[in-house]
Amino acid sequence: MQQLNVIGLDHHHAEQLGEKLNTLLANYQIFYMNVRGFHWNIKGQEFFELHAKFEETYNDLLLKIDEIAERILTLGQRPLHAYSTYIKSSEIQEAKDIHDGKACVREILDSYRVTIRLQRELLELAGDAGDEGTSALMSDYIKEQEKTAWMLTSYLGS
Repeated sequence: MQQLNVIGLDHHHAEQLGEKLNTLLANYQIFYMNVRGFHWNIKGQEFFELHAKFEETYNDLLLKIDEIAERILTLGQRPLHAYSTYIKSSEIQEAKDIHDGKACVREILDSYRVTIRLQRELLELAGDAGDEGTSALMSDYIKEQEKTAWMLTSYLGS
């Protein structure tokens, strides 16, 4: 007999989703700190434009970090909360000493590629588990980030 958690999902599926969401959370945490650093260290003619854009981006990432952690808790799982664990679990690497605007934008674009791919994997896993809450969250993130990736690509002239 299938054991269901408090929101009616199979415990095994909830554990799988929690693990995958924790991987996403780790990537978002590193992504967030990278963009925070870009915001602080940007130099050059595009300073004012990119400084503001990076602040907008890291504020959005911070909101998503909280939503992901809360979704993990809703599934009955525990979100990761140690930075050392994030570094070990994240595909996105720490970006150090980058202050050129286009290099920062390329790093952000690469990070969106990672998060979009992970979110698509979660969307499929959530669909298989009948987890509409996680599916809706991932779908919203993907839609928003695909547009952002297109805009960043246009900014770079690619």
